[in-house]
Amino acid sequence: MSQDNRDNRGGQNRDRNGNREQQAPRAGDTDLKEKVVAINRVAKVVKGGRRFSFSAIVVVGDGNGTVGYGLGKANEVTDAIAKGIDDAKKNLVKVPLYKHTVPHVMEGKYSGGYVLVQPAAAGTGVIAGGAMRAVFESAGIKDVLAKSKGSSNPHNVVKATFDALNKMRDPMQIAQQRGISLQQVFHG
Repeated sequence: MSQDNRDNRGGQNRDRNGNREQQAPRAGDTDLKEKVVAINRVAKVVKGGRRFSFSAIVVVGDGNGTVGYGLGKANEVTDAIAKGIDDAKKNLVKVPLYKHTVPHVMEGKYSGGYVLVQPAAAGTGVIAGGAMRAVFESAGIKDVLAKSKGSSNPHNVVKATFDALNKMRDPMQIAQQRGISLQQVFHG
């Protein structure tokens, strides 16, 4: 197979080893910030010794309510992180924010991971564990109280946190649906 054929196989740019080349970021992705939540190393025992592989769970967000997570696996740490970032950009969700906090109390669950997310007064900061903290900071939530009650596995905690954030309802929409003012939603 010639070099030209190998580069265009599957419509993707590949280097001479057959690995995908990094693509330039798209116009809308430039303001996303990445946070690596966890890196896991696994070993496969082969005839010549051990062969290591890495998996990375990554959270990306614009700090203004848009956030996503992704998992990347590769033989090198940097490649695993890059794959995780690409996966996270494909799974972006919009989170309703109210005065830099979450609008109401919500519980999230994924597998053995349970999380409790509560709104907090301005100036409280992000009171949350490592995996949840990365999600909140990437989403732009500045004041929140959160507790992880089940599994401490970062994968389950991140997915449970996303479950809680996805179940959040926007206070403006609730006020419109009920035909009342925003103040009545919170105090009425």
